[in-house]
Amino acid sequence: MPMFHAARSRRCAALGLIAAAMIGAAPPEAGRPAITGISHLAVYATDMAATDQFYRVVLGARKGPDPEDPAGVRYYFSPRQFVEVLPAAKDHGPSMLAHVGYITADAGKLRAWLAAHGAGDLTPVQRGAGGDQWFGGRDPEGNAVQFVQPASRATAPERGAISGRILHVGYAVHDRAKQDGFYRALLGFRPYWYGAFHEDKVDWVSQQLPDGRDWLEYMMVGPGSDVTMDKVDARQLGVLNHVSLGVVNMQAAVTTLYRENRLSPRHDGPQMGLDGKWQANFYDPDGTRVELMEFKPVMKPCCSAFTAASPER
Repeated sequence: MPMFHAARSRRCAALGLIAAAMIGAAPPEAGRPAITGISHLAVYATDMAATDQFYRVVLGARKGPDPEDPAGVRYYFSPRQFVEVLPAAKDHGPSMLAHVGYITADAGKLRAWLAAHGAGDLTPVQRGAGGDQWFGGRDPEGNAVQFVQPASRATAPERGAISGRILHVGYAVHDRAKQDGFYRALLGFRPYWYGAFHEDKVDWVSQQLPDGRDWLEYMMVGPGSDVTMDKVDARQLGVLNHVSLGVVNMQAAVTTLYRENRLSPRHDGPQMGLDGKWQANFYDPDGTRVELMEFKPVMKPCCSAFTAASPER
C-alpha cells in the first residue's frame, strides 16, 4: 500500500458508512471447507531469465518446476507459499497478473460447495506430481483465482529467502460491492482494515481470509479512489497487483539486501505505511510489486482501527 510523505499529512478521519458496510457482511454458510491462507501469486514475465534473478537472487526464493504449466516456474518462500511465473505472450496486455491462489483444507469439497452455491466457471480439480490439488474459478470482476490443497504441511522458511511468509495479496478492484458478494458474503472473508490518502476516498480495503490471518487487499480504482481510471496504465497495475512478504524486522531485512548486494534496480523505502506497519517495496523486471512488511503495526493506523488480530509470523 502507499506510504506517508512529509509534504502532506496522510491521516484521514474514520468513515462511519464504510465501517458499517465492512461489519455488515453476511457470514458464510456451514459446510464450507476451511480457507486458511495465501497460497501464491501468479504473474507473467517478458524475460524469464531476468525475472529468475529477481525472485531467486534478490528475494532468495527456492526455484522449482511448475506442475501446473511446464513453461512456468515456481519460486518458494516456504513449502506452501510461492510466486508462480509464467511466460507472457507477445501480444500480452498491460496487466501482468495471472491469478491468485488461496489455501484450502479440501479442494474437492470446496469446489463442490462453491458449485452448490451457484459459482460458475469452475475448472476440474487437478493433482500435481507432488500431491498438491487445486481448481480454478473467477471472481465477479474476472480475476482468475485458484484454491489449493497443499500436499506439504511444512511452513518453515526456505533457506536464504528474505521472508518465509506471504502475508497478503492485492489487486485492482473497481466495484467493491460486487467483489464483496464473492469474497465476503460467499467465502466469508473478514474485515481487517481500510484506508486512504484523503478522508473522502477509499484506496485500500483489507479483509482476512475466513480461517486464517493472511489477507486480501482491494486496491480500489475509479470513482471514490485516488487512482482514477486515466492513471491505470501498465506501471500503475504493477503497483496495484502485488504480493506482500512478512518480515520480523524491516531494518534487518533491508540491511541484508544491501549488504549482500541483492537490491532490485527499482525499489523504495523503508517507510511507514498508513496502516502503521513498516514496509519497503521491490519490483520485478516487469514492474510487479513485492512489498516487504512487518507483521504488526508499531503505531496507530490512519482511517480505521484493525478489526482482527494481525499475523504473528
